Amino acid sequence: MSLQMISVVNYSSLIQPGFSLLNFKDQVFLFGQKGWPKRSCPTGVFLLDLNNSELKLRPVTFSNNSCYLPPLRYPAICSMLLNSDTEEIHYVIHGGKTPNNELSNKMYVMSAVYRANKKTTFCCTEKELDGDVPLGRYGHSINVVHSRGKSVCVIFGGRSYMPLGQRNTENWNTVVDCQPHVFLIDLEFGCSNSYVLPELQRGLSFHVSLARNDTIYILGGHCLESNTRPPTLYKLKIDLPLGSPDLSCTLLTGGLSLSSAIVTQISSKTFVIVGGYESDSQKRLLCNAVTLDDDGINITERDVPEWTAEVKHGKIWFGSDMGNSAVLFGLPVDSKQLSADSNFFYILNFGEEQVPQLCNLPSTDDQEDSIPLEDSEEFYITADASLYDDDDAYNSDDEEDDSGTGYWITCCAGCEMDVNTWVPYYSTELNKPAMIHCSNGEGHWVHAQCMSLSESMLLHLSQETSKYFCSEHTRLPRDIHTPQKMTPVKTTPMKPCHRKTPSRVMTPIKKSFLRRLFQ
Repeated sequence: MSLQMISVVNYSSLIQPGFSLLNFKDQVFLFGQKGWPKRSCPTGVFLLDLNNSELKLRPVTFSNNSCYLPPLRYPAICSMLLNSDTEEIHYVIHGGKTPNNELSNKMYVMSAVYRANKKTTFCCTEKELDGDVPLGRYGHSINVVHSRGKSVCVIFGGRSYMPLGQRNTENWNTVVDCQPHVFLIDLEFGCSNSYVLPELQRGLSFHVSLARNDTIYILGGHCLESNTRPPTLYKLKIDLPLGSPDLSCTLLTGGLSLSSAIVTQISSKTFVIVGGYESDSQKRLLCNAVTLDDDGINITERDVPEWTAEVKHGKIWFGSDMGNSAVLFGLPVDSKQLSADSNFFYILNFGEEQVPQLCNLPSTDDQEDSIPLEDSEEFYITADASLYDDDDAYNSDDEEDDSGTGYWITCCAGCEMDVNTWVPYYSTELNKPAMIHCSNGEGHWVHAQCMSLSESMLLHLSQETSKYFCSEHTRLPRDIHTPQKMTPVKTTPMKPCHRKTPSRVMTPIKKSFLRRLFQ
């Protein structure tokens, strides 16, 4: 076991509470930034390039047949093997928060496309669900169970916004615990079914879920209604015979009171639970080893690393599993300290060897960091929670950030963009509208089509450093403006001319001139 402090060389502000890590063949990728992806990295997924104690984030690309994957914070993520022969890993992603604080109810499947001597490319597909579709949520869990040669995804817990009938202007962004329903989803056919079990009496969020074969163990979690973290331990067993599934739930003793913990797998049967919170004012500096076998579950305390002073005294920490028995976590820098970075970052490794160099790709030009946004909820530790931002409330910073406005906007008074049907002239955001950033004031995004920008103009603007100003901000002298629509000038056709006309006109003029001359 080792604790290694690392420094993030670029894009450090992207690693914020709610991010996720995906491990494909020992390559680790960051997913879930807070702001909308910039045009420099439209996919919003980055490869972690770890060299000694320095970490660089390198943008990655998606295949042409991929759907658009928005940056989601606090989604439910799990890995699975679609083909045991090739051992090809896929990740299932459900729910999560968008930078606009909308909650997603969609499900995505991500896979990696490997090519010799080339960078890894991702393929993302959206799974359309039918039946009892889980409503948009975050802070929940998803697991894959196997029974009788079949597999299903299991979704449980999380938080969601209040029902539409109960929402008004004052409580529009108020969240509640989701109903304690268990959803079984068949990935092959997209069928989703909801089940109510009497043992599950309350909704839980930010809990720990561990799966082995046909059984899922649910530990801890936070109950928003009572603001408690009950030390619960549920055993959820799922049998998949021909016909309807058979679900059973058992409440076991020996649970843990925690929330927002990080889980990493160190062997086929053993997991380690790192950190989390015991209460709103108490950070959990313990580690627990969890062993799953045919006889059940065994939870024991495990030796902890020698935490640094920053870890011990920090009020907030957040992280994700890197795979290979390691976790990446960060904690905010004390405002009194003079530091260019907003967070400290550590890698905690439970393996016998040090964390390997995650990437040996050739160096590329570093790009500018995105603008950091506010801290998220469930990651504050203080006696007075009101001292910290609650991400469930509307925050105007999301609207002011040039990377946080997103595609689903009204860019001008006459904007009639339909993001579901319109195919852009030129766009690196896959099948979403091409956009350009207006530099007026703090800036804002506008659709290229609404600004009458041609494909050639968009290509020109994407390659130049000149500022661009939309049609509503062209009163002052600017560098590059939206092309103005010129109204045709009305002209009156001239009457046809005759050769004899000049002589007729000039004759009386000559006579009058001569008459005045000789008088």
